Amino acid sequence: MSSLVVVGSVAIDSIKTPFGERERSLGGSATHFSASASFYTDVAVVAVIGDDFTAEDEAVFHERKVNIANLKRVAGGQTFRWVGEYGFDLNTAVTKDTQLNVFADFKPELSQDARNAPFLFLGNIQPTLQREVREQSNAKFVAMDTMNLWIDIARDELIKTINVVDAIIINDAEARQLAQEANLVTAAKKILSFGPKIAIIKRGEYGASFFTKDVFFAIPAYPLESVFDPTGAGDSFAGGFMGSLASADKLDEHALRRAIVYGSVMASYNVEEFSCDRLRRLTPDEIKTRVQEFKDFTHFEI
Repeated sequence: MSSLVVVGSVAIDSIKTPFGERERSLGGSATHFSASASFYTDVAVVAVIGDDFTAEDEAVFHERKVNIANLKRVAGGQTFRWVGEYGFDLNTAVTKDTQLNVFADFKPELSQDARNAPFLFLGNIQPTLQREVREQSNAKFVAMDTMNLWIDIARDELIKTINVVDAIIINDAEARQLAQEANLVTAAKKILSFGPKIAIIKRGEYGASFFTKDVFFAIPAYPLESVFDPTGAGDSFAGGFMGSLASADKLDEHALRRAIVYGSVMASYNVEEFSCDRLRRLTPDEIKTRVQEFKDFTHFEI
């Protein structure tokens, strides 16, 4: 049985950045998340694909020993596709085209093993579906993602879902939009009032932070000289975070602090190349080195 289950999208992307473009790139929240989390724990994917999803596409899951028993293939269907473009502001993607295809009718059903996994991550899908998955799971720790679309069109449903998870992981713009507060600290406190114990706020090139009722912790982003493709950075962050927690002896403040660092390290590697290409070549020694560098450049004596 896997320690960690992710429910989300597996997609085929077409991406253009100032540094290159790729017509067919493996993407989706569950893909980036599982590739990242697999460095720390056993992870299983719950998602849907079409007949156009090839053995070459599937290879990343086998390479990273990700459990795909719950990856459902729909005969005659096409996989979720997204076309996006980045300018020199790599924090913002411009969506050129979205084709939901088989993802439009995605109704996640957890196997018995998936139901009993102790950690669950609800990727960016419709909030009602996220809540239905949560109700199927016996997980002791559940985290979720969301996006501005659901905040706009399904805010009440989203808040109901936030109320039944332990942690929410979103970016700073989404946090302000969700809380309807301009100040990020005030926004985080407002989000915590919706029910979760932890609010994790990603700030792109400026780092990440987490808030609980009693604790605040923040780190900068890893100082990269080049960012090639930021697609999936947030999902890789979440994968590193949840994978680290799933491998921890206990869920305390120290484990959360470490998990934030590991999440940031995984995101920093993800953005260095298209798709999951960099994560596919990544080694545990490289992760260890970058974590140590994080510790070195954030440490000081009083």
